[in-house]
Amino acid sequence: MDLIFVATLVAFAFWMVKAQEQRHRIALLAAHLGKYQIEKHMETLTQGYLRALGEDDAQRREQIFAVLRPTEQALGSQFERFAADFARVDPGQARVSMLPLYLPFATRLAAATFDLRAALAIHARGIAQAVADGNPAQARDKAFTLSAELFLMQHTCHWFCKSRTVASARMMARHQTAYDKVIASVAPATRAAYCALVGRG
Repeated sequence: MDLIFVATLVAFAFWMVKAQEQRHRIALLAAHLGKYQIEKHMETLTQGYLRALGEDDAQRREQIFAVLRPTEQALGSQFERFAADFARVDPGQARVSMLPLYLPFATRLAAATFDLRAALAIHARGIAQAVADGNPAQARDKAFTLSAELFLMQHTCHWFCKSRTVASARMMARHQTAYDKVIASVAPATRAAYCALVGRG
């Protein structure tokens, strides 16, 4: 009975620490994201790309892509400002555990963490590069690449707030896309910098 009681106390303490730390991280990220319309623009692009890619008529497809270009540019510009804004966060608050599951105080182990500020800078460059690709003949490829850049960025944010496992599960549930597939679909420069940062060989 005593062992069960002790185990229950330990589990409760673990849950309390986890909940408090994750609330703090969510609040920190939300405080910075709240200044921008990044999530709104991302939703607009995701839905618009699905419509365009499902359109059989080439002229109609190009019209949809053309309508989405201002949103692409707005998102790219806003994310660059967001990443620059978040770069001023205290380094200790920007550490992300590379362990697959949550472990209390794991972000204090420098060897098992990466810096969210550096990750957001990588995502900002990748998104900006994808947005800058203005060749109409490659609009379909641009949509795939930019979508992958956005999904990976969103995965990083969820990883920061929760864990890598939760982030991957959310991406699969929301976008029906596996984490490894998204990494393989972003631009080579993004993939190389990202994998080096998060320790993926």
